[in-house]
Amino acid sequence: MKVKPYLKAIAAAVAAGAASLVTALDDGAISAQEGVTALVAVLAACGITWAVPNKTDPEIAGRYE
Repeated sequence: MKVKPYLKAIAAAVAAGAASLVTALDDGAISAQEGVTALVAVLAACGITWAVPNKTDPEIAGRYE
């Protein structure tokens, strides 16, 4: 399984989840609602980022496929 096509979406999901959890930990605990919000942020970031294709350079388009 090649990870490279999914790496951008994985990085976006990790960043969104981390940002959401850091905000949730401001009071020292994570409630169920904050956990659900973090999960939704991860899924949304992953889905939206995965749906947007990478820009390809026509000169090197066939090298990595």
